[in-house]
Amino acid sequence: MVRKTTLNNGIRIISEEMPEVNSANLGIWVKTGSRNEQLSENGVSHFVEHLLFKGTPTYSAKDISEVLEELGGEINAFTTKEYTCYYIRVLYEFFFQALEVLLDMFFNSLFTDEDINREKGVIAEEIRSVEDAPDEIVHDYFAKAFFGDQPLGRPIMGTIDTIMDFDRDLIIDYIERQYIAQNIVITACGRIKHEEVLDKLIPLLQRVPRGQVLRQKPPEIKPSTIIVPKAGEQVQICLGTPGVSHTDPSLYPLVVLNNILGGGLSSRLFQEIREDRGLVYSIYSYSASYDDAGLWCIHAGTSSDHVFEVLDRCIKIISDVKVNNVTLRELNRSKQQIRGELLLSMESATNHMTRMGRSELNYNRVLTVEEIVERIMEVKVEEVNDLAQRLFTPENIGLAVVGPFSGEFSLNSIDSMAGLA
Repeated sequence: MVRKTTLNNGIRIISEEMPEVNSANLGIWVKTGSRNEQLSENGVSHFVEHLLFKGTPTYSAKDISEVLEELGGEINAFTTKEYTCYYIRVLYEFFFQALEVLLDMFFNSLFTDEDINREKGVIAEEIRSVEDAPDEIVHDYFAKAFFGDQPLGRPIMGTIDTIMDFDRDLIIDYIERQYIAQNIVITACGRIKHEEVLDKLIPLLQRVPRGQVLRQKPPEIKPSTIIVPKAGEQVQICLGTPGVSHTDPSLYPLVVLNNILGGGLSSRLFQEIREDRGLVYSIYSYSASYDDAGLWCIHAGTSSDHVFEVLDRCIKIISDVKVNNVTLRELNRSKQQIRGELLLSMESATNHMTRMGRSELNYNRVLTVEEIVERIMEVKVEEVNDLAQRLFTPENIGLAVVGPFSGEFSLNSIDSMAGLA
């Protein structure tokens, strides 16, 4: 059973006891990410995530790693465009020892000038490694193709230029502005008890001040084409459209539509472009939803000789869905596949912890897996086909291409674009 306690300052503590597992998982979620940054701060959310592992008065950076490894556990973090998460995963008998380290990091990190300057070099190398991986960096360019220089269009890690200008004052100002009580959610799952978690957390968490929750204005979406020539063996392609937000009624029809088009081995994109034509090794589609916007994307990697053919086939496939609709058989197969994935995910305590955190941040409540499955199974073929009609239009198509490909290019030069009109 999921239990939730909201402290007087607004921090939410959510837990789910799973006595049948040997693990205990806890995440500290902060509703701030790269879209909450000003232009001069681009990358600071990710930078703060790194700095929380650099030491406290009690634990050095090495101590933090050694303690968790001695406990046979894991401590880590990640940053997205809209939230940041710090988490532990450990055998249940060591849970409170690991939690002590995580809490000390979160509340007592030193943020020394020495650590800040050293981490600039670390993150600069991380940025360079992504820039050297076309199959990763193409997704950043895809977001930029729709959101431009708005926060959702900027890279989560920032740029080398922006992070090199960071100093302690900027970092502390960002933390004080964003790491406020109303933005913090704690989720715990595994062989733990809600009351025991509260006893450990409340003395620390109730001291976190409230602050002003800064709302982001909805982005303007202007699909465009971005071509980035880069040496390599393959051209990486992201082709897609605007998607939907977390709260849009079309969210679940899009989940089903995405699965039909590129969600698995039986999907239309995989079967035609890889299996039937042998044009790619990897091709899939995904949707990304935010508080007030979204993206839908096809990602494929191919040789420079096949770029136009892959783009043409992708557009023909989505045109066919728009003109001839998805079939009832495809709909039912897709829903059952998604249902199976969701129910099987319930066997992981880590998945439970992550789902609860994301759900609370997005909806201010925890959606159960059973509730999500029910919504998926309620999707009607008419909803999927109506959504395809709205999304798949010429003016909605955006494109990012990274790799050994250059020259003048326009999506309108692809013959199949006419099928979307």
